Amino acid sequence: MSTVLSAAALAIMVTMALALARALLGPTVFDRILAVNMFGTKAVLLVAVFASISGRPDVLDIALLYSLLNFIGVVAALRLVQRNKHYAHNHPPEPIDSQTEGNQ
Repeated sequence: MSTVLSAAALAIMVTMALALARALLGPTVFDRILAVNMFGTKAVLLVAVFASISGRPDVLDIALLYSLLNFIGVVAALRLVQRNKHYAHNHPPEPIDSQTEGNQ
């Protein structure tokens, strides 16, 4: 059983590496947020597998706490992108011209 769990841990670490690559190379901010969410989910799975391998079920509480923090972090990042729409594009926002504001 330990061999199966070790293989599962290795597979989870490979998918975490792929998620990290997507987070670094993602063309849009939404790809990056999704990749960070996937990385967090795989980290929770890895902690659960570690708890099963080591025979310490009390570590599952840490996995549960981390999954809640991952969810709150992703929702907060998506709300930030929703409020500041210029983060969703690859170009910076245009500067505000102070001289034209007074003429309007």
